[in-house]
Order: sequence, then C-alpha cells, then structure tokens
Amino acid sequence: MYNTSLSKEAEKVIRQHGEEDFPNECVGFLYGHEKDGQRFIKLARPIINSKEGDQRRRFEISPLDYMRAEKYALEQDITLIGVYHSHPQHPAKPSEHDLKQAVPFFSYIIVSVMDGKSDVLTSWRLSETEFQFEPEELK
Repeated sequence: MYNTSLSKEAEKVIRQHGEEDFPNECVGFLYGHEKDGQRFIKLARPIINSKEGDQRRRFEISPLDYMRAEKYALEQDITLIGVYHSHPQHPAKPSEHDLKQAVPFFSYIIVSVMDGKSDVLTSWRLSETEFQFEPEELK
C-alpha cells in the first residue's frame, strides 16, 4: 500500500468542490511532491468538468486544462501529482471507467458525495505491475 499525506486545505477544497457540483461529478488536479516513497499533496485546484452530456457519472479533463495544470506546476515549482473527482450517490471506489482513464504515477482521490454532502474520501494509484488500482493510505 502506498502512503500519501493530504493537507487539510486540499481536503477542504476537494470536499467543497464535490458538494458544489453535486449531483454532477467534479474534477480537479492535485499538486505536491514526493520524497523517499512518501507522497505529500499540498494543493487541490478545481477545474470544470468538460464532459459533454451526463456529468452525473462521468468527468472529462480538457487537453487545455491539462496543459494549464502542467504549466502551473512548472511555474510554482511543484509536481502535478494526480487528479481528484467525486462520485455522487456512489461509493468512493474507482469504477471501470476510472481504471480505463488512469495513468501510472498519478494519485486518484475520490470523494463520495451523498445527498449533497461529502462523505468517504479515498485515494488510489495504478499498480506498476498490473492494470488495477491499489489503495493509497491517506494521512
């Protein structure tokens, strides 16, 4: 299991964004650094879910938003370390769609939002040896 530290400020942004975008999925980027196998997420920055159609079960990140995220990381001397999104009225477990979209290295934080209130928050990383998610312990 991977270990990841999530700042209180970043957690607040994720939970608030999930509640604000309910009943749709929210999405944003995670920034921080990694040292000796320990990941530190310092910042969460919301973006607009660019998915056309039903956003209650899907999110999409526009290529322009991804480019902006990379540029921001370079300008701030911080690492783009992952993506967060919400699961409205569903558990904070990755879906098959989440797995298909995942890339190695990134942390994927999911917040379950039930009846408009943020609930369980989990983190996942794509396995380095198999095409499946492995849980990250959040501290």
